[in-house]
Amino acid sequence: MIAQRFPQLPDPRGYIFRHRRSHYSLNLDDWGDAIAAARKTIIIYNPFAGKMGDKGLKRLSAAAEILREAGHDTWLVPTQGPGTAGAIARRSIADGAELILAAGGDGTINEIAEGVAFSDVPLGILPAGTANVLASEMGLGSSIERAAASLHECVPTRISIGRLQCVNDSERTRLFLLMAGIGLDARIVYNMSLPLKARFGKLAYWVGGFSLVGRDLDEFEVLVDGHRVNCAFALISKVRNYGGDLEIAQRVSLLDDRFEVVLFEGRSSFRFLTYLARVAVRKLAGVPGISVIRAAGVCMPGATGPRVYIQVDGEYAGHLPASVEIVPDALTLLIPEAYIRKSWDRQTGDRSQESE
Repeated sequence: MIAQRFPQLPDPRGYIFRHRRSHYSLNLDDWGDAIAAARKTIIIYNPFAGKMGDKGLKRLSAAAEILREAGHDTWLVPTQGPGTAGAIARRSIADGAELILAAGGDGTINEIAEGVAFSDVPLGILPAGTANVLASEMGLGSSIERAAASLHECVPTRISIGRLQCVNDSERTRLFLLMAGIGLDARIVYNMSLPLKARFGKLAYWVGGFSLVGRDLDEFEVLVDGHRVNCAFALISKVRNYGGDLEIAQRVSLLDDRFEVVLFEGRSSFRFLTYLARVAVRKLAGVPGISVIRAAGVCMPGATGPRVYIQVDGEYAGHLPASVEIVPDALTLLIPEAYIRKSWDRQTGDRSQESE
């Protein structure tokens, strides 16, 4: 069926663009036709997402109608609670879905991606959450309707994803699209009040962060690319965008097969206010106590003191000890062509700077 839907693509596995320039030769009309050919389209949405509500549901219905007018046989399927979106995605694919669209925040998208991963069915994004990090990263904006209308401008792209393995009594494994955070930010996520998050959105995370000012932070050990670093916050990222407002990792993209690992040392929460100022102006290079490393795997043996928490894609995911690794060729994601071109330009510029 894939070959019939996407006969014009040279890749023997079908419609998948592999982010190598030699394969990137089709124009947007070709990609748009290929996406429109995916007739059975399932929109999995979180009815409790940050931007849903009554108005959000109306906008989602309008987006579904836009897709129907473009030729998609579109079905709206709500999640049934936390942890159910992945199973819905897997069942939809087993029932013949040709395109899965995730309408929700980054946590819902993460669950759906876990259900779509390792299949040949593309995943598209309709932003409807609190932070919408993935949508912001790709330049999709915050409008569900505009994202649906511009779906034909996206390129089905095979990407790597991250895998977290908690090596403790939970033995929990999680996949992620965006990032894993260990220590400081995961503690904020773990302690987050859901009513506070629902009422104040992203502001709730800032409140949670500043509530830690004046307290000592818990340190843990990170082993990465031959380095051994004690830190209080580790970010293992495949995206530049952090929380929808900041950029911590600054030389990475969804197209990369390595993480950008950013390590922040120090137990003093006041020291992190200085770090925050440098993050805000995007100048981390050379800052004492901050290490930036490119790697495909990271190991965190654990902490001798209090439990150190982990978040992936903005949701609590477990605690140390744990390891994180890249899983190549894992997911087909619909990515705007502009993001792909910009990522290639940045990579070319970074390589030029490294060779000088």
